[in-house]
Amino acid sequence: MSDPQQNLLDALSRCRRVLITTHVRPDGDALGTAAAMALGLRRRKIDSEVLLLSRLPLKYAFVLKENGIVYHEVESAWPDSLAIDSFDALLVVDTGTWSQLPGLRERLNGFQKPRLVLDHHLTQEDWADVLLVQTTAAAAGEIAAELLNRWKIPLDKPLATALFLAIASDTGWFQFSNTRPATLRLAADLMEIGVDTDSMYQHLYQNERAERVALQTLAQESLEILADGRLAVMCVKKSDFAQTGAGLSDTENLINIPLQIRTVEVSILMIEPPDGSPIRVSLRSKGQIDVARFAEQFGGGGHARASGLKIPGSLDEVREKVTSEMIKTLETLPA
Repeated sequence: MSDPQQNLLDALSRCRRVLITTHVRPDGDALGTAAAMALGLRRRKIDSEVLLLSRLPLKYAFVLKENGIVYHEVESAWPDSLAIDSFDALLVVDTGTWSQLPGLRERLNGFQKPRLVLDHHLTQEDWADVLLVQTTAAAAGEIAAELLNRWKIPLDKPLATALFLAIASDTGWFQFSNTRPATLRLAADLMEIGVDTDSMYQHLYQNERAERVALQTLAQESLEILADGRLAVMCVKKSDFAQTGAGLSDTENLINIPLQIRTVEVSILMIEPPDGSPIRVSLRSKGQIDVARFAEQFGGGGHARASGLKIPGSLDEVREKVTSEMIKTLETLPA
C-alpha cells in the first residue's frame, strides 16, 4: 500500500536543492511550515529557498529572517536570480490548487522535476507527482512535524518555533474546532523544547498596525445580518484601502469577527482589491454549512468551516450572487 509520507521523504532525499513555495498572501501556517521544511532539509544537507508569490507579512517575517532562510518575493516581478530549473524539486505547502499559486503554473512549463504537495485542505487538483494530504490535520505544520519525526530530525528551538507558529495560527491559538488532542500534545512538546509562547502571541495578536485597525472598523460598519440572523456579510471596498492606508494583508482574520454573534451560522467577507483583480470572498461556518462545498460551485474551495473563492465583477454583483446563494443554502437547514 502506498505511503504518501514516505514517498515525499524519498523524493526529497534524492534532491540537492529544493524550491519551497506556498499560497499567495501566506499566513502563519504557510510560512511556519515552509520554514520548518527548509530547516529540516538543511539538517539533511539539502539546500532550499522559499518562493513567495506575494509580500512577506511583517508579523511572520521573523520565522524566515531569524533562521537565515533565503526567500524571494515575486509579487511584482520575477527576479532574474531565481531559475526554477536549477532546483531538483518543487515543494508546495498548505495548498494544492493553481488558483492559490498565481503565475506559477506558467513558470513551470518545461519543469520536469518532481512536484510535491504537502497540505491539509480538502480541495485539491491532480498535478502533483507526490500528493500528501491529511485533511484531519489542524495545520500543514502538523504534517511537517510528522515528516521531520519520520526523517529522524531532532527538533531544536528554531524548528519548534516554526512548527508552533504554523499550528497556533491555523487553530486561532487553539480556539478553533480543528484543534485536536494531537495538536495540543504537539504544542506541549514544542513548548518543552523552548518556544517563547509569550513573544509569539505578541507577534501574532498584539502587533497590529493602526491602518489595519482602521480598516477593521470600516469592515464592521459594513456588517449586515441576514437570513433571520444566521448570515453575516461584511464588505471591504477599494476606497476603504485608500482611506485607511491598509493593504490586502490587513484583511486577515476579519472574517471571524461576526462569528461572535450568537445566531450567526455563516460569515462572509467580500474584498474589492485595490489593483482591480477579481473580488475575493472568504467564508466561515460554525459547522452546519460546509463552506468548502459551497465555494466549489464558484470555483473556490478549502475546508468545511473555512474556505474562499474569487469572482470577477463588481462588488455589488458578487455580493448579490454569493449572498443569495448562501441564503438559499441556509433555508434548507432547520430553523
